[in-house]
Amino acid sequence: MSESHLPPVTAAEPTIFSATLTPHRSLGTGGYSVLMSVFGAICLFSAFLFWRLGAWPIAGIFGLDFVIVWFAFRLSYRSARAFEKVAVSRSVLLIRKVAANGRDLELRLNPYWTRLEVLREEDEGVVGLKAVSRETEVPIGDFLNPEDRASFARALAAALAEARRPPVLAAAG
Repeated sequence: MSESHLPPVTAAEPTIFSATLTPHRSLGTGGYSVLMSVFGAICLFSAFLFWRLGAWPIAGIFGLDFVIVWFAFRLSYRSARAFEKVAVSRSVLLIRKVAANGRDLELRLNPYWTRLEVLREEDEGVVGLKAVSRETEVPIGDFLNPEDRASFARALAAALAEARRPPVLAAAG
């Protein structure tokens, strides 16, 4: 989905703003290894304890618990592969969304006709951002927290304002 009347982005045109948005994961790979090692040891010890007491079905449940937690983390880290790239030049607002499975969607909007809609809630702060141009509405940064979303909204709004501002004419000399 793109607006066909827009010129292509060229290397000659300077980029006013560029950002890559990625989902936040508070637990890094080192922390994940420690957590899973400790959780695995607890599950193994508990399973052995229940097996020795003769409650062997409970021992299997501890193994199942470990597998479920491992699988949940795998899904979480897989979803963290998604990202969005946003770039603004004088002629194009480029939004590229890449899903966790690798599928991507690239949209090119005219920054002069594009407005940024910031959805706010009193208790939450900024809960949503949308780039709106004619009939096209593109949500941006759905995975960001409200503070990051607000910061990004300010930066993108400033970049769109800069793109709309006429270029400074060179002084004749």
